[in-house]
Amino acid sequence: MPQQYAQTWELDSLFVGGNRRTGLLSEMNRLTAEIPALKTAFQESAEKEKTEREWINLLEKVQDLEKRLTEVWSYIHCLLAQNTTDEQALILSGKNEQLLAELQTLKVLLESRLAEVPDELLERVCQDERIKPIAFNLYEMRGRAQDRMSGSLETLASYLSVDGYHAWGELYNSVVSRIQIPVEKNGEKVNLSVSQAANQLSHPDRSVRQAVFAEWERAWQKEAGLFSAILNHLAGFRLQLYKQRGWEDVLHEPLAENRMRRETLEAMWSVVEESKSVLGNYLQRKARLLGLPKLSWYDLSAPLPGENRKFTFDEAARFIIDHFADFSPDLARFAESAFSRRWIEAEDRPHKRAGGFCTSFPVSGETRIFMTFAGTTDNLSTLAHELGHAYHEHVIKDLPMFAQNYAMNVAETASTFAEFIVSDAVLKKAQTKEQKIALLDQRLRIGVSYLCDIHSRFLFETRFYDARRQGLVQAEELCRIMEEAQRESFRDLLAEYHPHFWASKLHFYDTHFPFYNFPYTFGFLFSTGIYAQARQEGDGFARRYVQLLRDTGRMNVEDLARKHLGADLTKPDFWRKAVEFALQDVKEFLLLTE
Repeated sequence: MPQQYAQTWELDSLFVGGNRRTGLLSEMNRLTAEIPALKTAFQESAEKEKTEREWINLLEKVQDLEKRLTEVWSYIHCLLAQNTTDEQALILSGKNEQLLAELQTLKVLLESRLAEVPDELLERVCQDERIKPIAFNLYEMRGRAQDRMSGSLETLASYLSVDGYHAWGELYNSVVSRIQIPVEKNGEKVNLSVSQAANQLSHPDRSVRQAVFAEWERAWQKEAGLFSAILNHLAGFRLQLYKQRGWEDVLHEPLAENRMRRETLEAMWSVVEESKSVLGNYLQRKARLLGLPKLSWYDLSAPLPGENRKFTFDEAARFIIDHFADFSPDLARFAESAFSRRWIEAEDRPHKRAGGFCTSFPVSGETRIFMTFAGTTDNLSTLAHELGHAYHEHVIKDLPMFAQNYAMNVAETASTFAEFIVSDAVLKKAQTKEQKIALLDQRLRIGVSYLCDIHSRFLFETRFYDARRQGLVQAEELCRIMEEAQRESFRDLLAEYHPHFWASKLHFYDTHFPFYNFPYTFGFLFSTGIYAQARQEGDGFARRYVQLLRDTGRMNVEDLARKHLGADLTKPDFWRKAVEFALQDVKEFLLLTE
């Protein structure tokens, strides 16, 4: 039977000819002219109080520029992901960072002006039908301006960040793209990219995992001096910027960016800590099943015997579409469209970046999904996860641009929800006891990732920033802090840890999302709580689910949960129910493996 769905994505329709013709470059040239022009016009009229109509026009122009620049950024991001050796795309990425800085300075200017607008005028502006959907965002911008330096200083910081702060992040990505991990295959030494080597850490043969992990650690250790310098400079930039803004708490920015209160974060982590004993029972049992006294870091993603089902890409697509339909026909139709329109890059080949992502193209109203598909049930879950992200973008694409800017912590809502739908379906179709055990293990591995691994990242980064305030932190000390965090988070249940994880995890080097860790655990548990409620309420929940997703970019998370779920996120109750639902598989896993 011929393959129905292609495993390579289609990009040329977004910017005809890609980065080798005029479509993308023409748009970048237009943006290069339009963003500074709008900023200049805005500055020139600063002395004159704007009318209601002028404010509405300005807000629509800024949103249009942001929408178009997001389209450009997503396209270049896709080019680099599909081929990390694409030098032309790297040049374009540098130019795009300059455009992003220009847009950021325009938005800083907008925010500072919003802070000066009389309350009555802003209220009238927000009553306009075109602006009403972004009223929350405008008041949020106003508050942000009042919480930062003056507009001129924030503009200067944004410009300096291009060849400073962001350049360090780009350097990290550039070095990682050239790293090769030597492994033995069929008696021969071959070099794997970082993404290909990462896939080998879930190989069923422990000797393979062990050998790859040894080379993996060695590769990151070799670059540890450079990566520690990059990490120190990124943190140094942030800490100095925070100091100038008067922020003493390193979590001030990530909490504000994620529209959540510290009480919510603390309530979540306190419940996660409670869950460690349950997860510990699972980890100890898995070690016994693998014939080990303790698991090592490279055993965490190891499949158990029985997890032998393989999917072709077409089979995976059909499985996802069919089971999405059980929850929502609209979700299923969207997924089928994404497969048939070639929005997914899944081919297993060299020079692709590691991991997976979904990125939006708000001008086109489309998305693109990136991953490397090898036919495993893990790959099936990843594909469902990214399609969940894409559906989230789909249901908000008609909203104004500012209202589409949901925070990282709720960005995982639809993705984890979609993953639950598919993993539930796979579990129900298990044909043997061994298959069921293996699939339960796969789901529990995800729980370990969000509740232990992500927690260790949070502990590491918090402690690293404390140390960085005192001066540069050497690579050896970073390894010590990292391993200490892993031991604490995993309750010392592992035999070997990953001390150079701080070097291998790109999230620590992302210059757009500070503390790129706790939002994942939040998203996992928030979505788990929503999924548990959907299971309880049945068919009528799908419509409410879409409304919740549509509000993610225009509401604080506490208000979002109160409105759509009737839950108080600052208290442990919601989190406790979510954790209990997420870990209900432990009881069955232990029973089946007695």
